[in-house]
Amino acid sequence: MSGGDIAGLIAAGVFAILVALLAVPILKLGKVFEEIRITIKQIGDGTTPLIEEVTATVATTNTQLGKVDSISNNVSDATANISALSALVAATIGSPLIKVAAFSYGVRQAFSGRSKPSRARRAR
Repeated sequence: MSGGDIAGLIAAGVFAILVALLAVPILKLGKVFEEIRITIKQIGDGTTPLIEEVTATVATTNTQLGKVDSISNNVSDATANISALSALVAATIGSPLIKVAAFSYGVRQAFSGRSKPSRARRAR
């Protein structure tokens, strides 16, 4: 064997040791990737039922909001009707009631003026 052959054998041995040393981290990295793949699969399997539940919840919420919208429309209509009714009552009863009150006040003032002499009469 010549010196070049020995150097080649040493280089081949060092290269084999280097490949063996690098194989260990590569195998560990392969295991890590396998664990990541399993975790992602579990997350995907767990997410699907969760998304279905959220979809059902949103559908139920939309149904309930439709009912609330209907109720609020009815309350709005009732409020408008009550407002119109109170305006009608005020116009129908309020104006004559004010006139009766003014008339009764005038009558009271007229009778109270007759029974008590006014200051103008005393001064004379």
